[in-house]
Amino acid sequence: MLGTNTKKDNIRLRGVIKYVYKKMGKAILDYSMIGPKDKVLVAVSGGMDSLSLLKLFIMRKKRVPINFEFIACMVSTDFTKVDTNAVINFFNENNIPFLIKELKLNDSDINCFWCSRNRRKILFETAKEEGCNKIALGHNLDDITETIMMNLVFFGEVSSMKPKISLFNGQLDIIRPLCYIAKRNIDNFAAKLELPFTNYKCSHGKDTRRGLIKNIIKTIEKDCPAAKNNIFNALKNIKKDYLPR
Repeated sequence: MLGTNTKKDNIRLRGVIKYVYKKMGKAILDYSMIGPKDKVLVAVSGGMDSLSLLKLFIMRKKRVPINFEFIACMVSTDFTKVDTNAVINFFNENNIPFLIKELKLNDSDINCFWCSRNRRKILFETAKEEGCNKIALGHNLDDITETIMMNLVFFGEVSSMKPKISLFNGQLDIIRPLCYIAKRNIDNFAAKLELPFTNYKCSHGKDTRRGLIKNIIKTIEKDCPAAKNNIFNALKNIKKDYLPR
């Protein structure tokens, strides 16, 4: 673990940078994600979303008069192709405190569900060890709306990833500050700031169902550009009188 304070940034808030920063701030306020004296463990994969989330935390810490701390945690595996050195350099250049944890699974155990479950377990354990009361994940608007549609179509249930969820009798919260931001805007944000994101690839991560849903939403957006926001907001606008009992 290195670093103690985040480096002050001189980033001007304009264009996509301003848009993404403001959207994240609105999500944090709407769902009361971060408060005074919170200590947040930020899960980092090395991709655009997680590095953008870290950069946004740096920007927010400088601009918002709320006393909170955050540290980064990267869960490393031997079956994903990530340039760990580039990510560590990013941590050091920005004076971000960080931890690298290793996840080892047998080949017979590797699948998306099992890997995700074990990664989450490591994050829970690390949060407890480091005295963190929040874990921040980089799921964006696309991830959430795709999950809503997948659960509806493939599992016959109305559910999703919550922007904020409390666990272990309130001892730990999972937060998703990027929940209002579409993937394309995060990608533009990361490119604009030249973040050293890596092409996060896993040879076992082949979920054709998510790819199908992604394409369906993309097709719908041609006629309804607000489709993702509408799907997200639908779960807050349920008309029970018109649902089967």
